[in-house]
Amino acid sequence: MRDLGVVVDRSTSPSGLSFSPGFNVVVPFIDRHLVEGRGETVAIREVGGGEVTYAELAENVNRCGNVLTGLGIERGERALMIVKDCPAFFYLFWGAIKAGIVPVPLNTLLRAHDYCFMIEDSGCAAVIYSPEFADEVESALEQARHKPRARLLTESEQGSGSDTLRARIAETSAELAPVPADAEADCFWLYSSGTTGTPKGAVHAHRDMVVTSEFYGRGILGVSEDDLCFSAAKLFFAYGLGNAMTVPLWFGASSVLMAGRPTPENTFDVIERYRPSLYFGVPTLYAAQLRSLAEARRDLSSLRACVSAGEALPADIFRRWKEMVGCPILDGIGSTEALHIFISNRMEDHRPGCSGRPVQGYDARVLGDSGREQPAGESGHLMVRGASTARYYWNNPEKTKATMQDGWLNTGDTYIRDEEGYYYYCGRNDDMLKVGGIWCSPFEIEAKLIEHPKVLEAAVIGRPDADGLLKPAAFVVLNDHGDACDALAEELLQHCKSSLARYKYPRWFSFLEQLPKTATGKIQRFKLR
Repeated sequence: MRDLGVVVDRSTSPSGLSFSPGFNVVVPFIDRHLVEGRGETVAIREVGGGEVTYAELAENVNRCGNVLTGLGIERGERALMIVKDCPAFFYLFWGAIKAGIVPVPLNTLLRAHDYCFMIEDSGCAAVIYSPEFADEVESALEQARHKPRARLLTESEQGSGSDTLRARIAETSAELAPVPADAEADCFWLYSSGTTGTPKGAVHAHRDMVVTSEFYGRGILGVSEDDLCFSAAKLFFAYGLGNAMTVPLWFGASSVLMAGRPTPENTFDVIERYRPSLYFGVPTLYAAQLRSLAEARRDLSSLRACVSAGEALPADIFRRWKEMVGCPILDGIGSTEALHIFISNRMEDHRPGCSGRPVQGYDARVLGDSGREQPAGESGHLMVRGASTARYYWNNPEKTKATMQDGWLNTGDTYIRDEEGYYYYCGRNDDMLKVGGIWCSPFEIEAKLIEHPKVLEAAVIGRPDADGLLKPAAFVVLNDHGDACDALAEELLQHCKSSLARYKYPRWFSFLEQLPKTATGKIQRFKLR
């Protein structure tokens, strides 16, 4: 790909990647496929819609870039995207980058006050949104002190309209030269999910998507142009962005896009109808899918690999999925700041309850409170270093200083590295419990509870007892909420005591219909506290 701005050569640099001056990432991700004769290959299959070839994708990317500049958006300005999983997401994202504009995909499940904050924080020049989210977005635009110069619906609710992105694309030139940029220049933003505070805008460079696609897509999954990817995790956050867009595009593969909220039934319907080879989910969905499979088997034989991220995957879910489906779930850890997965299991090397080993191109270490590296078997703060990590948070130097430290990213997670170099999740740094003077991982207790056949999900926090001493408290979601009773609480207690150290078993059980979570599926334990 030398003529297209990037060279993959393990001998040229520590990362194995080198970039030409003026590098614009749209060239290898979009334009390259026409040069390589892939124009008639299907890039996108839309559930309930049609197909988009690589030639059609490239044309609409160009048209969309021209639409954005026609709206008066200048190079370096931000365009917020509140767009469902559909081809227009691709057109906007890559069209903006090709025109030198910074796309900022936002979580489509947020409310007006969240969007208002991001409109003001980003100082965006434009907001483009799907009609499904119009009420919240338009309310935010009215509330915001900063007023973007342009606002545009992707389409009208009736599917047509005189002033929508769809209408403007049809009337705009399909010729657009890429704006010269640089591999390390600002390219796009992703806002963090804001699990403990206001969201932060992680600023990513042009090279970052190349790094994640090459080292995770090729190195871990072995993706080729013959693969069809289906991600239940949505495009608006880092994990879904890689699964459904950047990784398949890097290899000339195809993606299935489903706009609606994923459920066991509709995800299984998609897998049976479209026959993807790679499936990407999150632990909560895998748990619900296993419950559905216990009632009715589905044809998942097309899958050669499944992936999980967002939260650590309990060992019991891993075992049951492999037994029922036949292929493993490759658990891994990634982040908005690192863009995709940087520690992962592999097809030939996977362990239940383990996040795996560092992906090529990334370094990881576990630090104690003193800042020194912990010996094997001791828990500490997980730090990661790699070429895809964001260099800073927009407009937030304090958080930047606390998180991005001399090239290392403080993930905010507590981990243990064993003697063989495998990493095990213990919880978020602020979720760890000190019980009887001993550090205790809530995730270990949650994983034990999930092994019980009546438990769907669990979350564990610390609660002071009558003496003011911290002890574990469990919040449990059952497969059937009607089973909740004191007798089941006692049964779960004995289940935990059967294999957990005495100080780790929960002292209290509360049964909930659902756990509080971020829109990306992470349990918000601070709300339970």
